[in-house]
Amino acid sequence: MKRLLALMGFCLFTQTVHAGPSINIGTVYDYLDGDKSTYLKRVFNGGDSTAFVKVNILEILYDADGKSQEVPLKTTADGSGRDGLMASPARLIVPANGMQGTRLLFMGERDRERYFRVRFVPVVPEKEDEFAVSGEEREDYKKSLSAGVTVLAGYGAVFFVRPKETRFDSAIENNTGTYRIRNNGNSVVVVDEFKDCSVKNEQDCQPTTKHHILAGRTFEFEKQAGREYRFTLVEGERSKKLDVKG
Repeated sequence: MKRLLALMGFCLFTQTVHAGPSINIGTVYDYLDGDKSTYLKRVFNGGDSTAFVKVNILEILYDADGKSQEVPLKTTADGSGRDGLMASPARLIVPANGMQGTRLLFMGERDRERYFRVRFVPVVPEKEDEFAVSGEEREDYKKSLSAGVTVLAGYGAVFFVRPKETRFDSAIENNTGTYRIRNNGNSVVVVDEFKDCSVKNEQDCQPTTKHHILAGRTFEFEKQAGREYRFTLVEGERSKKLDVKG
């Protein structure tokens, strides 16, 4: 029996096998700077058998209300190629306790920021999957995963492609009851390691969070008396630690 669970880019496949691959993609948020066109993404396999991994890419589109949808990539207007992000290779064979990399290549206009969901999905290889293995090797692999229970876990990363002419402009408003950051630039700004803690009791903290402020959007929070808010504001390669009292 095979079951699929997809939640926030996480895929879970359960099969009747004892041991298997266990992949890890490192960070789940990656950024392509305006002066770069390729990005090396590494996939690690901490399991005890080979991982066959498909790389699938969708573009994330946001409407005026901030709601998102994931859509297939399109070709360029002149039909000469793909308009968006490509993975090369898009099929990875990652040995047990080993690593393989794929290059994420952006092709298209860089006049605005664009967003992509990159999914790394482990599979049991089939002929149509286009992995560079013979039919005999595929059958041997299936037989090696033939008893017990294993979990094949896949992961989804969000990939930000910054505009060619990237500009950061974060406007901060520290009012009596609220703290607000508006992104007046043209590329995503990150509020990293946001901590909401009691001033008197350092153990009294809300879970640490991470927030992305897209161009033209605002991040804000209400300040409460006796609370302290600490975070790092990241604008590309520049970062600044901030401490706000309620």
